Formats: sequence, structure tokens, C-alpha cells
Amino acid sequence: MRFIHTADLHLGVKPDAGSAYTKGRPEEIWESLRGLLARCEKEQIDLLLIAGDLFHRQPLLRELKELNSMFEALTHTKVVFTTGNHDYLKPNSMYRNFRWAGNVTPLLGARLMKVEFPEFGTAVSGFSYQERELPGGIRVEWKCVRSMENEILLLHGGDERHLPFGRAEVDLLGYDYTALGHIHKPDLEMKGKCRYSGSLEPTDPNDIGKHGYVIGTIEHGVVETEFVPAARREYLNLDIRVDQEMTGRRLLEKLRAEVLEHGEENLYRFTLVGFRDPDIRFDTVHMDVGGGVLEIRDLTKPSYDFEKLLSANRRNLLGRFIESFQGEEQNEVGQMALYEGVQAILETRKE
Repeated sequence: MRFIHTADLHLGVKPDAGSAYTKGRPEEIWESLRGLLARCEKEQIDLLLIAGDLFHRQPLLRELKELNSMFEALTHTKVVFTTGNHDYLKPNSMYRNFRWAGNVTPLLGARLMKVEFPEFGTAVSGFSYQERELPGGIRVEWKCVRSMENEILLLHGGDERHLPFGRAEVDLLGYDYTALGHIHKPDLEMKGKCRYSGSLEPTDPNDIGKHGYVIGTIEHGVVETEFVPAARREYLNLDIRVDQEMTGRRLLEKLRAEVLEHGEENLYRFTLVGFRDPDIRFDTVHMDVGGGVLEIRDLTKPSYDFEKLLSANRRNLLGRFIESFQGEEQNEVGQMALYEGVQAILETRKE
């Protein structure tokens, strides 16, 4: 039996993707799902498993109709999904009364539910969030009761407020494979009998690294899985080292070169580090790097000539401050205190 495991699609989310991509980013996430379904159809994948948070919030009726139409177009694949903490089942949720296509099985109960696929020799169990949070851990009643050759569990959670559990606890439930959701970072290697697919697309600047889905086979209880990178864009956090020769123009050229090197399709948060010319100020707010640049943080420090400053300011506050740091070797914290103190005194003089 061949399956694809995904989770945390967060359809409807509007993530920050920089000026170039933010407007079209929500539709890109739908397009990534279409690409995944295209692989299901092309390779006649047996089961598509979605472990929660299909939507970023309560789905609209028109969105469910669109999604159902996409699932219904699959000629072989059966779809099984649960809800998570973002699209949990509110009393008035559109999930509750929606009629899905015949190849789609939502496991919407608060208690563990099971659907069997005799043609694949496989059963899939799972439950859905009824509230935004799910306290407590693994329940004994979730233990696998084998009815098919292959038994799979969908489970969404893994942090303090959303079903805290350990991997060993999940393995002890006895399922051949547990498709995990909620944690957006994927497991790049199989861990025990359970695995996080991660989110299909990064939806937050903290979702750094590769994103995609898991494809696998299961036969006689033996599972083999592989992570497939599939995201259209990737969030990258890059440190840019600055020296006294760096001007605003050179910095702009450096940042543009970094974007070209790592991919114009990706989304960037740059952090400037190092020591700059004291007379230089980088206007990061209005620096047009292009592409998906979310933020440029300037953590540089002015590179002062302390001997020259001390010689010219021995009788005032600035000179006495510099002298207080002399005569002993400075660690990094001490050096930062010296630079920041001098900068603060000089800026006070300008006011």
C-alpha cells in the first residue's frame, strides 16, 4: 500500500512573504496542494493522510467546496483527514454538515474513530480537535485494536497545550505507522514508527528549512518512508558580516548578491553583524533589495578609534568612561558595553 502523509497546510493563511510575494502567497499554498494531488493521481497513490490543520482558521463553505472538488477528481486515491487546533470543530463549523465526496473520509469525532480500506488491507484511526487546545497526553483507549493487516494512526499535537507526548509513548500504542501533525518542521529521517511530515509550505518566518510531505509504503506492517521537499519558497535567516569599508551602496549590492545566490524565490531575514565605520548609518528601512526580504536587522557596532577619542576627551565624561575600561582584557560583553556606552555619550552630545 502506498501513501502520502501531509499536515498543517493552513489553507487560508496570509503569511508575510515580503513585498514581492505576500499578496499571492495564499494562492501559492493552494497550488502546492494541487501539486501534491497531481502526484497522487499520476502515481495512483492509495491513501492521502492529512494529520490536522487543513485550514488556518474556520473554513468557509466555498473553500470546502473547492477542496472537495479537488479531492473528488482523484480516480484512485482515498483521502482521510482530521482537524487540528487551528481548524478545530466549533459548534457552527462548516465541517460538521458538509457532504464530502465518496473518496473522502473525515475523522471528526472527539473520540478515536476508525475507517477500514479492505482493498488496501489498511485501517486508519484518528480524532479531531473540538477545542483550540487539547490538554493531557496519550490515552490508553487509543491503543491499536488490529482489524487490518496494516494499522495507521493520525495524531495532531506534541507541545504543552496541544496533546503533549513523547515518541516512545506513540510507538507503544502499537500502530504500524503514526502520521503526526502540528509541528511544522519535518522529520528528515524516520524516527520509530511515527513521523512528522511538517507543513507542506512554510507559513511563518520561523518555519525555516525544507518543507514538503512524506511518501511511503507499508506491507505486512513494514513501513518505508521518504521526505519529499515540495515547498515553492523557503524562509532563510542569514547573517551578513560588515566591516569598516562597508557603505550603504556596498551593503545593498551584497544583499542583492545573497538573494541571487540562495534563490530569488526564497524569503529572507537578514541580520547585519560586525563593526562599521562610525560615520556610516545603514538605512535598512528604505533599502530596496528586491524579492522576498522580510526584514533587515542592524546589529552592527561603530568601530571607534578609542585612543584618539581618549586623547581628545580626557577631561570629560567620555574620556573617563573609556579609561574605566582600560588596563584589563575585555570579553565580548565588556567590549559591547564599551562600544554602546561610547555611542550613547556621543549621540547625547549631538542632541
